[in-house]
Amino acid sequence: MGIFLYPPHKQSNGRVEPALPVRNILSDFEAIYLHKWLSYFSREGGFKQFWKQMEVHQPLNSSDGLKPRPLTPVRVLRGLICLTVLLSTAFMMLVYCGPVTAVMLRLFSIHHSRKATSFLFGAWLALWPFLFEKINQTKVVFSGETVPDRERVLLLANHRTEVDWMYLWDLALRKRCLGYIKYVLKSSLMKLPVFGWAFHIMEFISVERRWEVDESIICQMLSTFKDPQDPLWLAVFPEGTDFSEQKCIRSQKFAAEKGLPVLKNVLLPKTRGFCTCLETLRSSLDAVYDITIAYKHRCPFFMDNVFGVDPSEVHIHIRRIPLNEIPTSEDEAAAWLIDTFRLKDQLLSDFSAQGHFPQQALGCSYLASSTYFNIRQSPVLGFMKVKSYCKQSKQ
Repeated sequence: MGIFLYPPHKQSNGRVEPALPVRNILSDFEAIYLHKWLSYFSREGGFKQFWKQMEVHQPLNSSDGLKPRPLTPVRVLRGLICLTVLLSTAFMMLVYCGPVTAVMLRLFSIHHSRKATSFLFGAWLALWPFLFEKINQTKVVFSGETVPDRERVLLLANHRTEVDWMYLWDLALRKRCLGYIKYVLKSSLMKLPVFGWAFHIMEFISVERRWEVDESIICQMLSTFKDPQDPLWLAVFPEGTDFSEQKCIRSQKFAAEKGLPVLKNVLLPKTRGFCTCLETLRSSLDAVYDITIAYKHRCPFFMDNVFGVDPSEVHIHIRRIPLNEIPTSEDEAAAWLIDTFRLKDQLLSDFSAQGHFPQQALGCSYLASSTYFNIRQSPVLGFMKVKSYCKQSKQ
C-alpha cells in the first residue's frame, strides 16, 4: 500500500492542520505532536513561508560556494520517520525507565539516580548526533582548545538559532558527558509533549525570562548541583533569546545608550543569570567553556535538522577558561561576560569573512580534500608491511 504525503491545509482561523493521509501513517499521539509543530509554523507566518525559508539562502556566512540542499519528498519522509523513532523511543524510555531511575532510585540516592538517568537518557540523546552527522551528513567541525573528558563545567554559548543547544550534544558525546549536560531554557520548551518530560527528568532548569520570578527557581536548582561527585555540564545562553536582526538593532541601541560595546553578530548578554550560576557553583566547577557556534550556509530551524536540509556544516569554537581568571565580584564578572561576548562577536565576523574559525584553516583544508578524494590514513608500519607483502607476492 503506497504512502502519500500531501501538504497541510489551513483552517479559516489560520491554524495549520495535517492532511488526513499524514494522520493515517502516524499514531494519534505523533499526529498531535506534528500538529503542535505545524501550529508553531503558522504563528511564524504560515507554512508557505516556512517552505520558502527552507529554500532561500539566508545570510551569514562565508561565500564558499555551498548550496542549500533541496527539500525533496524523500527527505520529508525520512525526516518524519526519524522524528517518529525519536518520539517513540523517548516515550518508551520515559514510561519504562523514568519512574525507576528518577523516582524510585532517587528515594535512596540522588547520586546513583543521576548516574542511572544519565546512562539511559544519554543513550537516547546520542540518537540526535547520529541524525545530524550520519543521516543528514552534517559536518561538525571543532576548533580552539582541546578540553579534558568529564570535567564539571559551565558552558557559555551564543544563541544564533533555536537549535544551537542541540549541537552541544555533539561536543558532550565526544567528551563522555552527554547524559550529564543540563540547560537553562525557557519554560515553553518544558511544555512540549515527550521532549519536555525528558527535559524534566534530566533536570533542565526552566525559566520565564523574568528575573524576579526566575531567581528563586535557579538558586534552588543550582543548590542541588553542588556535589563534585556528579559530572556536570551546565549550558547557559546569556543572550536570553535567539539572534535576529530586529533583536540585534534593539540590543545595539541599548548598548549605545549605556556606553557598552555595540555588537553585530551577538546580542548584549544578560549578566545576572550567569553571575548567579558562577557564584553558586564556583567551588565545585573545574572550568568555564566559552563556546562559539556558527553555521554554513545559513542558520537552521528545528525542521531543517529533521529533514536534513540545513546546516551543511556546524563550526564550534571552544575556549577553556580556568576559574581563577574570572573575577569573583558580581560587577567585575558581569564586565568579564560582556567582554567575552565582544570576543565572540569578533570571532563570528572572522568566520563570516574567512569561512572558518582561527586555528581551523589547515584542518578544514585537509577534511575537504580527504573527503573529496576519499583519503584514509594508515599506520606507517602497516603500510610497510603491506608493501613488503606485495613484493613477496610478485616474487
